[in-house]
Amino acid sequence: MGAYYLIGEHLSHSFSPEIHRSFGRYDYALQELVPDELGEFLKTKHFSGLNVTIPYKQTVIPYLDRLDPQAAAIGAVNTIVNRDGVLWGYNTDFGGMLASLNALGCGSLAGKTVLILGTGGTSKTALAVCEALGVGKTVLVSRSGKVNALSCDEALRQCPDAAWIINCTPVGMYPDLDGRPVKLAAVNSGHSEQSEESAPFPQLQAVFDCVYNPLRTRLILEAMARGITAAGGLYMLVKQAALACELFTGRPVKEFDVEQVCKKLRIARENLVLVGMPGSGKTSVGRLLAEKTGRSFVDLDDEIVRRAGKSIPAVFSQNGESAFRDMETAVVRAVSAEGGKIIATGGGTILREENVCSLKQNGRLIFLNRPLEGLVPTENRPLGDTPEKLHALYAERYSRYVSAADFEIPNQGSIEDAVCSIRTLLSL
Repeated sequence: MGAYYLIGEHLSHSFSPEIHRSFGRYDYALQELVPDELGEFLKTKHFSGLNVTIPYKQTVIPYLDRLDPQAAAIGAVNTIVNRDGVLWGYNTDFGGMLASLNALGCGSLAGKTVLILGTGGTSKTALAVCEALGVGKTVLVSRSGKVNALSCDEALRQCPDAAWIINCTPVGMYPDLDGRPVKLAAVNSGHSEQSEESAPFPQLQAVFDCVYNPLRTRLILEAMARGITAAGGLYMLVKQAALACELFTGRPVKEFDVEQVCKKLRIARENLVLVGMPGSGKTSVGRLLAEKTGRSFVDLDDEIVRRAGKSIPAVFSQNGESAFRDMETAVVRAVSAEGGKIIATGGGTILREENVCSLKQNGRLIFLNRPLEGLVPTENRPLGDTPEKLHALYAERYSRYVSAADFEIPNQGSIEDAVCSIRTLLSL
């Protein structure tokens, strides 16, 4: 069997090779192409099959010999099969997206308004999926307000009844983790709990983002903060790859295998982030957890010290707490962008909402809850170097730890007990 590739422009952080190697026994590699190289690569036909991603899902069509009817109707191709020198084009994104939207479980879309963000090849797939689901009205939204598409501001004014949003743009994809194609947070609200009345699209029920890296984009996190059902594109990525594998090999891929690959990817790429009071055991538990799970360990305080070239007490005394928090935010942003780590945070890391958001994009936050009587003041913690300071911090921060965390683990026993509890909870 010949070679298989994913072709596109920026592919270094793609999950596709790992996915295809799980499904099929064939060589699969990344092939980055600039626009001038695309035509020659396709004309040589030195491949058995291709997956196609941004920005070539429409560009490849003129180079194909045959087009599957569904791909022709959609006007976008993400899978190419070379059959004895004849290039066939397919769209497995359709099946992947359809399965993803059905999995959201938000009921019928009949008669409802769906906003599709973007006007590229993936948006064409979204239009076809919405038609198959009987959507009442679909509205294309473009940042530039292209022909036949509303701008984001126009969508806000003209589509207050939008029930679903499907993001088909790369906005928010690694490494641009701060990006989001539209804002869903309430206007002038600095809190994670949003008021429906003051938030954009007040009738919004679900958000689906085709972006899979990070696991949760800013768009997804803003939707979740409003209690809106939301999902990123990891399952769609795996499902469409399974459908492509079936075309490549002629063998079916079981749904169980799709779900297992999806679960494996999520576990491998998700950071486990320990939050809690100074002295609650985050570093000790984090180191042992990293050792037991084979993950790398990062202590944010140690990383700040390394970058600052001085101790944390020295940073506080020479630069002030505000400067320390700025350093901390920069470190959080850098460390959390990559997945698969155990991260021990500082006691005050979660005080800034932007830090919590960065950590949650690729991570689950675990509150190590050690009772106040078990916390010991130490000189290397400027805000917790006396019993009085620790008591004040505990009263100030406890509710914040609880609200920011995805899970809570009591830490009253040994380090081994805490690690065992985390591994049992998360099936590690």
